[in-house]
Amino acid sequence: MSQEERGGDCAGATVLIVEDEPSIADVLSIALRYHRFEVMTAGSVRQAQWLASRARPDAALLDVMLPDGDGRVLGREMRALHPDTAIVFLTARDAPAEIVGALGFGDDYITKPFNVDEVVARVTAVLRRTRPADVLSVPPPLRYGDLELDETTYAVRRGGRSVQLTPTEYALLRFLVRNGGRVVPKDQLLRHVWSYEHEAESTVVETYISYLRRKLDPLGPPLITTRRGVGYGLS
Repeated sequence: MSQEERGGDCAGATVLIVEDEPSIADVLSIALRYHRFEVMTAGSVRQAQWLASRARPDAALLDVMLPDGDGRVLGREMRALHPDTAIVFLTARDAPAEIVGALGFGDDYITKPFNVDEVVARVTAVLRRTRPADVLSVPPPLRYGDLELDETTYAVRRGGRSVQLTPTEYALLRFLVRNGGRVVPKDQLLRHVWSYEHEAESTVVETYISYLRRKLDPLGPPLITTRRGVGYGLS
């Protein structure tokens, strides 16, 4: 499949998925990444607000019914914060009044159950309508505490001091930052950073976590936490 078929002129756009059902969020993440989108995920309104305040997404795929609030309210907040962010709702609610109300300020409305390919196609179509065709998107730096990742130059700084990382170390740290505040299971790190489909007995995650700690910990308090038997996160 060509690059045009796998995202085309929207390749590299960042999509924030806000979905409290992990299996749905995972399926959507895999499909969007396959089509060359950058993906951030959140399972609640609070997590989504945290991510959106630190890294402007090009599009947000929002579940309406979230454990700590209403996705439509979140959509309004995100539109106010970033007026050019495309808002796509994903929900089991299919009453005409619900759809009309959401489309009053959103860009599309997809009902569950859905076809994953259709979701990707509709996100792509919305982005083609909302992104300027002749301007490259320049993402703002990712930040977590005193840590800053420049996604344009791939530079990393902690406390204002430069940190030299290999491409794999950078990819691992970026994934942890994009999921800041959450413990990321080892199998997800293997899938998204190394493209491993099965966890097997690989120790590559532990090895690279160790590399990151050696480079980051001398510049401040310990940053990467371990949840034994589960995965890793940021403190």
